[in-house]
Amino acid sequence: MPLPLDQPRASAADYLQCRETLRQGSKSFFGASALLPQRLHDPAAAIYAYCRIADDCVDLHGEPRAALADLRVNLDRLYRGAQMESAVARAFADTVAQWHIPRELPEALFEGFEWDLDGRRYDTVEELLDYCVRVAGTVGLMMAVLMGVRDNDRLTRACDLGIAMQLTNIARDIGEDARRGRLYLPLRWLEKEGLEPEAFLKNPTFDARIARIIARILNLADDFYKQADGAIALLPRDCRAGIFAARYIYAEIGQQIARHQLDSVTRRAYVGSPRKALALTRALVASIAGVKMVPALRRARIEGLVSVTAIAPQHQFLLHRNESRVSRVISIFEKLEARDRATRVQSKGATR
Repeated sequence: MPLPLDQPRASAADYLQCRETLRQGSKSFFGASALLPQRLHDPAAAIYAYCRIADDCVDLHGEPRAALADLRVNLDRLYRGAQMESAVARAFADTVAQWHIPRELPEALFEGFEWDLDGRRYDTVEELLDYCVRVAGTVGLMMAVLMGVRDNDRLTRACDLGIAMQLTNIARDIGEDARRGRLYLPLRWLEKEGLEPEAFLKNPTFDARIARIIARILNLADDFYKQADGAIALLPRDCRAGIFAARYIYAEIGQQIARHQLDSVTRRAYVGSPRKALALTRALVASIAGVKMVPALRRARIEGLVSVTAIAPQHQFLLHRNESRVSRVISIFEKLEARDRATRVQSKGATR
């Protein structure tokens, strides 16, 4: 029997399991999530853990198509309010109900998993972006729901951040993916460089041609990171630092690839603690000082997902939110910076 919407579907222990999944699965996201306001720690961990466990179910299962079919059946049960068996599913069900996450978002994520199982190749950049929207842009939209974002432009740019991160993943994992028989690089780019896909998969080798393709992927990711920046700066004040942290830490993976002469075929890029600390510092500065909103250089086809997210109800806590301590501190710094700018302008005027 479905549970009433106002009845919790998860316990504190269920959410604790999600945070542990986050800690083990991604130290980068775990560190960045610590900068999110306390009210978002549990739902953000639930979203990450659910998506991660679902991905692992398909990737690591002996019968991946059966696993994906089970995920879809359980997603239907989850949205009908049925009691879920696993801790992560219960936490995600609770998050779905309390924060009104549209069903179309996890459904699109599962469609991306299906494309992987089909061994789908991507002729063009546009086709690759369609894949990135499903497996990562959807997660950006789910996070935007938690933060009360409902306007089309900011939702689109939240999806942009997910796309940028997935492009970074693709650039980082080219060798690893090839050894598993997977290829995400646009086939027209390979053709232009004189690379035959099946030959590369059979013997993944790093050379100047693949380096140029990796550089193009990283440049494309940078475009999407920049498109997302302006929207992050318009998030609720106490949310900005955490999302900027995820953005800068992940972008640093691309910088590490560049430092390795763009070789992600024979080695894998990692971001060490010193560079993570630097990224966190940049995130705090950006959350206070803001960044410039840039025009969209490239757009993915996401109108349908944005539309269903835009009309989702807001969590009542967000509608009556009081500023947190972090938010008040950021507000103070913003006022001080504005006063400093005004003083500098007056000083320049006095010296003319």
